[in-house]
Amino acid sequence: MEKQPKSYGEAIAEVEAILARFSGGEMDVDALAAQVKRATELIAWCRVRLEKAEKDVAEALQDGAPTADFATQNPGQ
Repeated sequence: MEKQPKSYGEAIAEVEAILARFSGGEMDVDALAAQVKRATELIAWCRVRLEKAEKDVAEALQDGAPTADFATQNPGQ
């Protein structure tokens, strides 16, 4: 992969820029394959980040879930 994006937002912005160039007819045929490859790499990178975030959120919710004792002693919280 070319340079790694610094953030999910940066990766999405780059994919959107590639799509805009492609949709606007600005993409040179010679650059098409390289740009499609780059977009594919960025999308894969984003997918990994999203899966990790989903796992982290699920774990945080599971770790922070109130116990049955807490719910019984503190109704409405």
